[in-house]
Amino acid sequence: MAQRRAPFGDRVRYWFDSTLARGAAALVGWMALLCLAVVVPASAVLVWTDPDVPASLTGRLARVWHLTGQTLRLGGATGTPLQVLVSVLLALVTLVYVSTLVGLITTALTERLTALRRGRSTVLEQGHAVVLGWSEQVFTVVGELVAANANQRRAAVAVLADRDKTLMEEALSTKVGATGRTRLICRSGPTTDPTVLPLTSPATAGVVVVLPHDQPEADAEVVKTLLALRAALAGQETRPPVVAAVRDDRYLLAARLAAGPSGVVLESDTVTARLIVQATRRPGLSLVHRELLDFAGDEFYLIGEPALTGRPFGEALLAYPTSSVVGLVRGGTPLLNPPPTTTVAPGDLLVVITRDDDTAVLGDCADSVEEAAMATGPPTPTRAERVLLLGWNRRAPLIVDQLRRRARPGSAVDVVADPGEATARQVSEADADGGTGLSVTLHHGDTTRPETLRRLDVHSYDSVIVLGRDPLPGQSPDEPDNRTLVTLLLLRQLEEATGRELPVVTELVDDRNRPLAPIAPGADVIISGKLIGLLMAQISQNRHLAAVFEELFSGGGTSVRMKPATDYVRPGSETAFATVVAAARQRGECVIGYRSHRHASISPAYGVRINPPKHERRHWTAEDEVVVIGDD
Repeated sequence: MAQRRAPFGDRVRYWFDSTLARGAAALVGWMALLCLAVVVPASAVLVWTDPDVPASLTGRLARVWHLTGQTLRLGGATGTPLQVLVSVLLALVTLVYVSTLVGLITTALTERLTALRRGRSTVLEQGHAVVLGWSEQVFTVVGELVAANANQRRAAVAVLADRDKTLMEEALSTKVGATGRTRLICRSGPTTDPTVLPLTSPATAGVVVVLPHDQPEADAEVVKTLLALRAALAGQETRPPVVAAVRDDRYLLAARLAAGPSGVVLESDTVTARLIVQATRRPGLSLVHRELLDFAGDEFYLIGEPALTGRPFGEALLAYPTSSVVGLVRGGTPLLNPPPTTTVAPGDLLVVITRDDDTAVLGDCADSVEEAAMATGPPTPTRAERVLLLGWNRRAPLIVDQLRRRARPGSAVDVVADPGEATARQVSEADADGGTGLSVTLHHGDTTRPETLRRLDVHSYDSVIVLGRDPLPGQSPDEPDNRTLVTLLLLRQLEEATGRELPVVTELVDDRNRPLAPIAPGADVIISGKLIGLLMAQISQNRHLAAVFEELFSGGGTSVRMKPATDYVRPGSETAFATVVAAARQRGECVIGYRSHRHASISPAYGVRINPPKHERRHWTAEDEVVVIGDD
C-alpha cells in the first residue's frame, strides 16, 4: 500500500523550519530573496506606469534598479558594474553598522529592564524603612508603616526577599492597597547574603525590620539575616535600629547578640501566649490590643511635660482632656501605673495614649469629676477558673505556663487533643511546676468530630481556647486554620442548641480566615502573625516603646485588663469619663477606655472605646466594662 503524501502546507512548514535550522546565513539569504521578490516587481509596475520615465528599456531597467536600491537602502547608484557594486557594498556596510548599533542599544535596554524586573538595582533613599524577609506578617508591617508615614511628604519602604520582584509587588498591591505618598520598593535576593543586602541601602535607612518566614527553621534564618546585616554594615559609623522576632526563646540570646545594642528582638510565641491568656480571662481584650497597636486609632507616645515636674503622678491622670496617661519612663526604664503619689522628676517622660504626638495638650479635668457617682464597694473578687484547651501546638506549653502564673487555688485546665498532637509527657512537662493551684488534665480526642465535643460539658468552663496544630513539613500553611474553623463550627452548633454563648478565644494563622470564623462578631480572635506584625511596626517607629510593650504584655505585673464598670461608678448613673479615671486613681489604676455592652456586637469597634474625652458623659450600666492598666 502506497504511503499517503503529506499535505502541501505541512511540507512548506517543514521546509521553512529546516531552513531556519541552518542558521542565520540561510535566514538572511531567504529574507533577501523574499524582499527582492516583492520590491522588484512593485518597482517595475511603478516605472512602467509612470509617463515621465525614459521610453528605452535600458532607461526603464535603470529606473527599476534605482527604486529598488532606495527601498532596500542599497544606494541605487547606476553606471558601470563597478560603481553599482561599490554602491551596494557601502550600503551594506551602513546597514550592518546601523543594525548593530540598534541591536546593542536594544540589548542594553533589555538587560536593564530585566535587571529592574529581577529587583537587582540599588535603592538610593534616606531614612526609609527596610523590611527583610517574607511571610504573612509582611502585609501587616508594610501596611502599618504606610499608615505611620501618611503625614510625611516623602517616605519609602524597601522590601527584600528571596522571591520574584513582580510577584511581591502584585501581592503587596493587592493586600496593602493604596500607599498614598509612601513608595513601595521591592528587591529580590537572599536576605542572608551580605553582598545582596546593600541593594536596600540599610546604612541610610531609618529602621530595619527582620521578619521570620513560615518554615520550621525560621529562627535560624532570622539569626543569619541579622549576622549578614551586621557584616553588610561593617565599618559604618552609624547603624539603623533593628527590630526582629523569633519564635523559640532558645534563639533569643543569639538574635539579640546579632542585632546589636540598638536592636530589639521579640519572642513572638511568648507574646502570643500572653495575649491569649489575657483575652481568656476577660473576653473582648483582643479588641483592645488591636486598637492600641495599629496606627489607625490612638496609640502610645512618650512626651516630656515640664509643667508637671515635681507634681504627683496622680495629678497627671486628669491633666489631659483628650489623652490618657498610663506611666512614666525614667532613665530608659518604664514605670507603668506607678503609685499616684509618685513625683514626676525632671527628665521623666510621660507614657500617654493619644491620637497623635501633638494632641496631648494640658487642661485640668478635675471639674468634670463627680464623686457622688463613684462606686464605694470593694472590687469584684477573682475566683478559681476552669479553662478548656482544644488542640495543641508549640505555644500550648507557654499558654499553660501563663495560666499557672495567675491561677487561683482550685483552677483547672482540661486539654483535648489528638494523640499525635499532644502526649501525656508533653502535658506533664508543661505542668512541671505543679502545686501552684492549677491542675492540668489531658483527654485524647479529635476536636473536629462532633462526638468529642458532645462528651464535654463545654458550658461548665469559664473560657474555651481553640488552637490549631503545628503544620507538618510539606503541609499547607492553611491546614491549622482549616481544622480550627471546623472546631469553631461545632462549638457554634452547641451554642445554638443550648441558647448559651461560649466565651471562646481562637488562634488563627491567616487574617483572611477571620471573616470565615463562625463565632460571635465581637469574640476574641488572636491572629498571631498580625499582632506581632503590629507590635514590630509600633517599635520600628519608636524603639523606646519596646520596654513599654514588654512590661505591658508581660506574664505578670502591670498589664491591660477589663473590669466591671460597677467597680468604679454606680450602675445606672450618668457621669463623665473623668469620674471613672478619678475612681480608678483611688484604686491605684490607670483607666484608658471602656466597652459598652449595648454596642458589643456592632462592628468595627464592638463597643470598645479607647481614650475617650474626659468630659464625655454617658449612662453606665452594670454590664459595661472599663479598660484599665493595672496590677493583677
